[in-house]
Amino acid sequence: MSRRAGILEFAVLGLLRESPMHGYELRKRLNTSLGVFRAFSYGTLYPCLKTLVANGWLIEEPGNTSEDALAAPLAGRRAKIVYRLTAEGKEHFEDLLSQTGPDAYEDEHFAARFAFFGQTSRDVRMRVLEGRRSRLEERLEKMRASLARTRERLDDYTLELQRHGMESVEREVRWLNELIESERAGRDLKGSASGESAQQNTTSGSSGVLPRPGDTPQADTPDETAT
Repeated sequence: MSRRAGILEFAVLGLLRESPMHGYELRKRLNTSLGVFRAFSYGTLYPCLKTLVANGWLIEEPGNTSEDALAAPLAGRRAKIVYRLTAEGKEHFEDLLSQTGPDAYEDEHFAARFAFFGQTSRDVRMRVLEGRRSRLEERLEKMRASLARTRERLDDYTLELQRHGMESVEREVRWLNELIESERAGRDLKGSASGESAQQNTTSGSSGVLPRPGDTPQADTPDETAT
């Protein structure tokens, strides 16, 4: 399995843990809540869903809302298929949620992991945050060393681009320091004392996804049904 496919499966399981959804709703949530999935298609999502069903982590159910019941005969299509997390799927997601290996620190995987920090235990959050900070500090050191070696050979615009990249990494390191400080103090992200996991609203778009140049919201696409 590719790293990208693994991240998508993780995110789908996490969203379905909140509530059952049909494919169109899932795609919309992935687009709006998890910026890392802003540019992907049904051609990517549905094979992922079929794999999760085959593994026994999801089950397919016919849509039972009045809207679905009316849409099928009027449009000449079947009602939407609703995907529901199984007990085995929940157990598998919780196992993925507890993992703190190097993949959890990488750019895309970290964004997806952070979006589900509200469902993650404090000790795991701490290990992921500290691992991410360590990874970025290593990256920052390499960027500084590279800039020092090549500064004289770079034109002004390339030099400014290098500085911009360093500043972006420095900002994220400062952000991580603040999060780690809050976790150590037993505070949630609102700053109140709490011994429980910080609750993140992943439906509002505040998913902790780091903005990247060129990121723009994607318009909703016409409704589609599973085949």
